[in-house]
Amino acid sequence: MYSTLDSDAPGQRAPNLRRRIYEDLRQRLRQGEFDRDARLVDVDLARAAGISRMPVREALLQLTIEGHLVGTTRGFAVPQLSAQDIADIFEIRRLTEPRAAAAAARDLDDEGLATLARCLQTARRAVGANSFDLLSEANIRFRETWLAALRNRRLAEVITRFSDQAQIVRQGTLSIRSVQFVVLDGLEGLHDAFRRRDSLDAHDRMAAFMAEAEHSYFDRLRGDSSGAGEEDT
Repeated sequence: MYSTLDSDAPGQRAPNLRRRIYEDLRQRLRQGEFDRDARLVDVDLARAAGISRMPVREALLQLTIEGHLVGTTRGFAVPQLSAQDIADIFEIRRLTEPRAAAAAARDLDDEGLATLARCLQTARRAVGANSFDLLSEANIRFRETWLAALRNRRLAEVITRFSDQAQIVRQGTLSIRSVQFVVLDGLEGLHDAFRRRDSLDAHDRMAAFMAEAEHSYFDRLRGDSSGAGEEDT
């Protein structure tokens, strides 16, 4: 997983190791590898990787500060977000992502556009195979690619942080067949706007994509609540 045996100078080794641990854990959180009941314990993670405890703990604390984890009496855990938390995250994303997509339409280079096209092909295969994992992976990579093109790195970091915190939304909806087609349609539209370097269309398509994602999540939530109520009666 991680290795201290690299070409870094001794003084750089610890910070770089912390960064690699942080990036690895964040990627695993992004992909939904840890469920709500999982507990991330620094000693256990360090032992499994064959490294010291301190850089693992520092990475876990950074993820906690950024809202990706919460501290518990038995290690760290994925946050249990309320409906209001999710609504707040969507509001932030609605205010930032359409404008960022418009900028990306201007800033994406040919290599970035080629990567988006490959992600889109993967998403098509995923929907055709009804593969939640593959669609999630393609969706994440698509987002990472256009965000990487932004000149405003602080904006990209904010969007990434809150998008990652909304992983619970993707876990709860991407397995639904109708939602898979909504996601694919959104990626198709965004790719077309990016390809044509149409900033206005990229803005509007991202705004529509955000609205569809929010409606899908809360429709699912209301359905689950209704079902639970019927079981209680």
